[in-house]
Amino acid sequence: MTGTLVLAGTPIGDVADAPPRLARELEAADVVAAEDTRRLRRLTQALEVTPRGRIVSYFEGNEAARTAELAEALETGSRVLLVTDAGMPSVSDPGYRLVAAAVERGVGVTAVPGPSAVLTALAVSGLPVDRFCFEGFLPRKAGERRTRLREAADERRTLVYFESPRRLEETLRVMAETFGGERPAAVCRELTKTYEEVRRGPLDELADWASEGVRGEITVVVGGASEGSGEELDAAELARRVAVREEAGERRKEAIAAVAQQVNVPKREVFDAVVAAKNAERA
Repeated sequence: MTGTLVLAGTPIGDVADAPPRLARELEAADVVAAEDTRRLRRLTQALEVTPRGRIVSYFEGNEAARTAELAEALETGSRVLLVTDAGMPSVSDPGYRLVAAAVERGVGVTAVPGPSAVLTALAVSGLPVDRFCFEGFLPRKAGERRTRLREAADERRTLVYFESPRRLEETLRVMAETFGGERPAAVCRELTKTYEEVRRGPLDELADWASEGVRGEITVVVGGASEGSGEELDAAELARRVAVREEAGERRKEAIAAVAQQVNVPKREVFDAVVAAKNAERA
């Protein structure tokens, strides 16, 4: 008989948010795989539970190697509980490999629903939540980050990102350049914790605010692109959109064609806007 893989959500800040079932699963599991065993110890102490099973680490550095070990335990009938530092496993955290391995072996997979920074940030952002797209962490390299953002520039669903406080200002400025500085957004900091803060406003203003320095866990929610016609965009905006694509590595010809298609205007109009912008720079 095969075992069961249990993915358990853990508090993203306030330990009181832990679902009651989490304590029962911690006590009952044959194996508890934790992203950080020290954090797990603090969590079990706060919940006043003592795991009876074996505790192993399962983090980015050993995920590939340990997946095989845990999959074998599942095949032999063990109940394996997977917890990460905060939120749901597999959501920008370890877990996907183990879930895939369990499914491949016909092992049952279930979850203990719990807190999620993605859904919490969406709920408090004040932005549309009927359709959204979770983008996780952006690449650390500037060029790759610009490319990823450029790919999302025309996305009409609300966008959700995780970001390091050290890179927040830079990311917000690139977002403003790529999406437009007026695009509405919300920066959610330290959700459910003592110093929780939600800053809402245009990307330009949020970038200026972040320049003063920000600490803590960060989730950024950005409004989706609005459906607009070419007549609503002036020549300067058309040229700016082409420039953004060029900076990300596109050839000018392809960038002009892409912008023209995006806003439904003739390529010649976009080309003329780019020429006018270049002439203005030289003047």
